[in-house]
Amino acid sequence: SVYHATNIGKQFRPDNPLLPNYKWVPIGYHGRVSSIGVSGQQFKRPVGQTLPPGATQPVFGPCKRLDIELELGVFVGTGNELGEPIEMQEAEQHVFGICLLNDWSARDIQRWESQPLGPFLSKNFGTTISPWIITPEALAPFQIAQPPRPAGDPAPLPYLLDDRDQREGQFDLELAVMIETPLMREKKMPPQRIAVSNTKHLYWTVAQMVAHHTCGGCSLEPGDIFGSGTISGPTPENYGSIAELSFDGTRDILLASGEVRRWVMDGDEITLHARGRREGFAAIGFGECRARMVA
Repeated sequence: SVYHATNIGKQFRPDNPLLPNYKWVPIGYHGRVSSIGVSGQQFKRPVGQTLPPGATQPVFGPCKRLDIELELGVFVGTGNELGEPIEMQEAEQHVFGICLLNDWSARDIQRWESQPLGPFLSKNFGTTISPWIITPEALAPFQIAQPPRPAGDPAPLPYLLDDRDQREGQFDLELAVMIETPLMREKKMPPQRIAVSNTKHLYWTVAQMVAHHTCGGCSLEPGDIFGSGTISGPTPENYGSIAELSFDGTRDILLASGEVRRWVMDGDEITLHARGRREGFAAIGFGECRARMVA
């Protein structure tokens, strides 16, 4: 979402938080599938290079600013041949289904390594998806018009613009982020909700992501998966990452257990939820997207 891109941009580039191409291009980067795990995933704290404040040389060691990202996962169905772009009008037909996706992030590693080529070790240690793939047919009742862009924002270029997609290419799905700490488990306390959001805050539709990804000739194959990018809303309670909720680790997130968090700590378990609701239709959930960082 544009809210997440701006909030994180302020932390990395205070003088120029949102780069101008963001409003023209569905920005993305290529990843990997080897460390994607289904809900229930556990992983160790990632390590890599960081540049401590005031230092002139990086150090190698464990991440100190572990974060989460509230996203959708988009599974490709049919796909396309190399060199044959998928047009906007056909893009939805190439989506097999949607899941929840937590794209874990090591923010201190990311801050050092992502200039100018983007995340690498800060992302590749773990990504968690929910166990169920929800088909486009099941999500049809929750399709809505793409919300109007803010005044002054450019219209998408023609290859990313389709009337039907603008009328019903976005989803209205309630999202939530929950945290459970080791102390909460010890006290038998329920997980605590720390954020809520909605997929309507995405700046681009799924079809636009598919069309742009293939416009240069890249082939997609059945089972390929996209991450939507972090789905943050306009207010602090809608922020889909710890970096935003804690304002880059400068503010405490207060928990009912009496604890505070500024980043994910050893033993913390993060769970994402999503649900579509509309009067006259059965509500649809996505199952848990749950993972724990172990020491």
